[in-house]
Amino acid sequence: MRGIFTPITKIRRQVFTEVARYAFERDLDQTDFNHFYESSYRIIPGEVATYRDSVFKERAIIRERIRLAMGLPIRPSITHQPLTNGMQEAASADKHLQLPLANIIPFACVACPTDRFQVSDNCRKCLAHPCTSVCPVNAVSIGKNAAIIDQDKCIKCGRCKEACPYHAILRFGRPCAEACGARAIGSDELGRAQIDEDKCVSCGLCIVACPFAAIADKSEIFQLITALREGQTVFAAIAPSFVGQFGPLATPGKIVAGIKKLGIERVIEVGWGADVGSLHEAEEFLREVPNKKPFLGTSCCTSWAMLAHKTQPGLSDCIASTHTPMVASAQQIKQEHPDAKVVFIGPCVSKKVEALEEEVRPYVDYVITFEELMGLFAAKDIELSDMDEVELQSQASRDGRNYAVAGGVAQAVVNVIRELDPAREVQVMKADSLDDCRKMLALAKAGKADGCLLEGMACPGGCVGGPGTLSQIPRAGKAVNAFAGASPYETARDNDMQALTTAFKNTQK
Repeated sequence: MRGIFTPITKIRRQVFTEVARYAFERDLDQTDFNHFYESSYRIIPGEVATYRDSVFKERAIIRERIRLAMGLPIRPSITHQPLTNGMQEAASADKHLQLPLANIIPFACVACPTDRFQVSDNCRKCLAHPCTSVCPVNAVSIGKNAAIIDQDKCIKCGRCKEACPYHAILRFGRPCAEACGARAIGSDELGRAQIDEDKCVSCGLCIVACPFAAIADKSEIFQLITALREGQTVFAAIAPSFVGQFGPLATPGKIVAGIKKLGIERVIEVGWGADVGSLHEAEEFLREVPNKKPFLGTSCCTSWAMLAHKTQPGLSDCIASTHTPMVASAQQIKQEHPDAKVVFIGPCVSKKVEALEEEVRPYVDYVITFEELMGLFAAKDIELSDMDEVELQSQASRDGRNYAVAGGVAQAVVNVIRELDPAREVQVMKADSLDDCRKMLALAKAGKADGCLLEGMACPGGCVGGPGTLSQIPRAGKAVNAFAGASPYETARDNDMQALTTAFKNTQK
């Protein structure tokens, strides 16, 4: 549902805007957070329900979404706990986020069927009725008006669906579970969706797949805004998929201007960190494959790397040891400005988990998505189309910017390999969904990826299909390609790595 403005989009933006506006306007010494009791009434006004069967239920869901937007856990449904519990501790510039990242609000979930075959009104009750003939357990019968499937007998084999000449039999399941390539979503004792944290890789695709807005991730917008309010120096590292996310009139320069108007000191391209990653992974491939490792998997997608570690631990050493572009960029900022805070702005929610890792924590202070950034713009009444153009502080190569689209990472690494060793032929395997990533890992385990470079992406289309994006995937992909084509450098080796360092050294608050 990315790129389609739905009631869910509206609600999410209202929540982010409400939390961000309060963070910008509150007295920093204030300890009373009862403001948020009123927030649910501003978002859900009146006495008549708009989205569900009860206006009170709608407001209860909004309150839990507010807590998640504060970086807080949802409250248990079986005991009383004040809405403001934990808000005082969360209202600081310190990192507050804790796992689990993605949370299912139980009373917002409608316990969708997990897997079901159902006869539609397209059934003509034909004379042949092959559906009954092919069913191995006699679960299909012919009723007065149409075929009937006995759900207690059905074994979900799908033969009736394949045999129906009118395509009258539909198969559908739980949207969040179908979107979860990690197979981490099951059911609780009431049939509601439940996330298995041991399997979850925090890709966030269940969040955008749920049509009832029952799943949400925690945010760090309140902590980021508090740092800005306290006068701390904050640098933003923005992912190349930001282009095209904020409407056709919001050029890259205007988006940068909007971010700086929030109080952020400098905005740099994470694509520069991608160039660093391309150099490292190319060198690692030439050094390790096939003598020490049968193949090399790219490392930029956190969820893909997590999937490999959790499902094929024997192959986890074959994932590149290179830091992700987010971390590479943040390390450079901290090297030149050790006291500055760094916020990564991107399409991805799994980066929030990566930023919790012990070796990453010193470099990345906050992670927010494009959707959350939109909430900050709305809270400050920033209209991007009215902004003056501001140039990005750093330059990334064409290949570094193309990390945002499926296939771009592998191509960037291959281009460097060709320059370093023109005689080396590199076979590439790639996947841009966790289901396909799982299949690719199975092929690798079977020895069918030996000598290959494997690009794994959790999201369809690559980073442009991330859960924190605002634009439709094809449109976003075209915008990234145009942005990449405007770079003065083609490959990572063309880029002047010293330029960014010099820019940092010359930066004054």
